[in-house]
Amino acid sequence: MTFTKKQFTFWVLNSTMIDSVIHLLILRGLGMKKDSQYKSRKVKRRIRKKRRNRKLLFLIFVPLLLLITATSVYAFNLINKAQNTVDESYEDDGREHSELREYNVDPGVDHVSVLFIGVDESEHRVNSGDSFRSDALILATLNKDENSVKLLSIPRDSLVYIPKVGYNDKITHAHALGGPLATIGAVEHTFDVPVDYWVRLNFNAFVDVIDALGGIEFDVPYEFTESNSDDKRDAIHLYPGVQQIDGEEALAIVRTRKLDNDIERGKRQQQVMEAILNKAVSLGSINKLDNVIEAVGDNMKTNLLFNDMMAFISYGISGKLELEMLNLEGTDLWTDYYYYQLDEESLAKTKQILQHHLGLIDESELTFDLNEDESTTTDGSTTTDETPGVTETPETTESPEINGTTENNWE
Repeated sequence: MTFTKKQFTFWVLNSTMIDSVIHLLILRGLGMKKDSQYKSRKVKRRIRKKRRNRKLLFLIFVPLLLLITATSVYAFNLINKAQNTVDESYEDDGREHSELREYNVDPGVDHVSVLFIGVDESEHRVNSGDSFRSDALILATLNKDENSVKLLSIPRDSLVYIPKVGYNDKITHAHALGGPLATIGAVEHTFDVPVDYWVRLNFNAFVDVIDALGGIEFDVPYEFTESNSDDKRDAIHLYPGVQQIDGEEALAIVRTRKLDNDIERGKRQQQVMEAILNKAVSLGSINKLDNVIEAVGDNMKTNLLFNDMMAFISYGISGKLELEMLNLEGTDLWTDYYYYQLDEESLAKTKQILQHHLGLIDESELTFDLNEDESTTTDGSTTTDETPGVTETPETTESPEINGTTENNWE
């Protein structure tokens, strides 16, 4: 086939154009492929990143979920255990309510009182046949409106009238003469306030609870030696200063009165109670509460029901709790035996403080200023300016009427 010059020129141009078009298409195809590969890698990276994020969220969320679940289960188990413990410790005292009340109180709504009775039921005391006197008495009044608690330490040797037997005697003997009800009768008669609830704790619980918490921090006032819970003489030896103490050491602190008196011992009992409460509500003690419940349950009797106890939780979670320590003034009284004679003016003032705190009287009925002669301590408690000490009773002091036959060999 022969081409004219014109046809040849046209063919060359067309061939060049077609080659260019083909070349362009090839390049575009390659570009699209590269772009597709680029986009594909980008998508893959995005997918891998999402997967990594999912794994990260999974790694964080699952342990958190497990922790929440475990905590919930632990809390649920604790509540169940606490309820079983309280149910087993419950003791019906036969009272619908205090004789000084006209109705049943509800601790979730009303201002109420709780009497804590510490007794020594050690094996040594059981074997010796010694009666279970109360070694510690603390009356707590709780005011719902103020979210406040007042703790009154009652000296064990206080000379009071015991309605159960109808004569004056040491208040510590009331429990031996008639158990918690006789003690309640003596407390209500002395302070003219209702005792709505009572909790009797064996000192074994005191030791076990502190040990279950891993000990408490306490400022020991002076060097002393004291018997342990088995009554082994001078088994405990402590030196003055802030230190970590275990249950046996704490028991020695609240028991001893060799170098001071019953009033100072009562103050130490209050301070140890406060240290226990502070340790019990701390975060580090959460995983120890199980053992605390066991320690209390084995050594407690109470007329509180579980729902009553649960109502007291509001005092700890509804805001800052105001805690005030109260102590009674008095003098030493020696007859054939030793007694602590309560100061009448101090007793009258204490009665009104407790009655006012329980809402039984209003401020207009008070015969003194609630804030007079009081100083606030760092823990928010108040103490009177005058601290009673051991005073020597004049020889002319007349002994009140006492039934001496009740003393026997009791301290």
